[in-house]
Amino acid sequence: MTNHKIVVAIDGHSSCGKSTIAKALAAKYGYVFIDSGAMYRAVTLYALRHNLVANGELKKDELIGSLSKIKIEFRYNPVSKKSDTYLNGENVEDEIRQLPVSQNVSPVATIAEVRTAMVRLQQEMGKNKGIVMDGRDIGTVVFPDAELKLFVTATAEIRAQRRFDELTAKGEDVSFAEILENVKERDFIDSTREASPLRKADDALVLDNSYLTREEQMTWVIEKVEEKLRFKSTEI
Repeated sequence: MTNHKIVVAIDGHSSCGKSTIAKALAAKYGYVFIDSGAMYRAVTLYALRHNLVANGELKKDELIGSLSKIKIEFRYNPVSKKSDTYLNGENVEDEIRQLPVSQNVSPVATIAEVRTAMVRLQQEMGKNKGIVMDGRDIGTVVFPDAELKLFVTATAEIRAQRRFDELTAKGEDVSFAEILENVKERDFIDSTREASPLRKADDALVLDNSYLTREEQMTWVIEKVEEKLRFKSTEI
């Protein structure tokens, strides 16, 4: 039987709604959602817990030596109806979204050995297609042959405001200026790192959602998915 499912690769800047789009698409089409950013956040949380990173200072060799001890998986949560991130059997979905992890994830994600380990795991997860994955290098490194590639962006100020609203809604005491600085710093690090830098794949479609509602952007994205599915169904 022909497999008409596709791989949807979503790349883009931090806090631009990549995961929101990916989760919605996965739910609509019954695809598996793989949050690659959550995987790097889980590695960062491990590093924080084991005093391997603090204030951007990273014990690189020790973290590389610990990679075999880090097990990351996604499990469906029937309450939230979403996939939660598990680190060595523990649900860390909430903890990896907090500011300490956000402030230290970029240095961790620049390590070539960390990226190699995560890419290997991601490719294994997606070998049967029918997946949606978001991150920084999905369309360029992880799945360069993905049927649909999206590059999502928005202005730094709008992304910082979204992040600020998300954290304050959870009761966290955060500063907008601090978050904006973090967003800009992550943009720079992600775009200039040596290992798999953030860049738009040549065949990726750009979605600037700075001034789009969630409904407007999803209408656009679903239209693009449907086009690819129709094309896939005509292949022999």
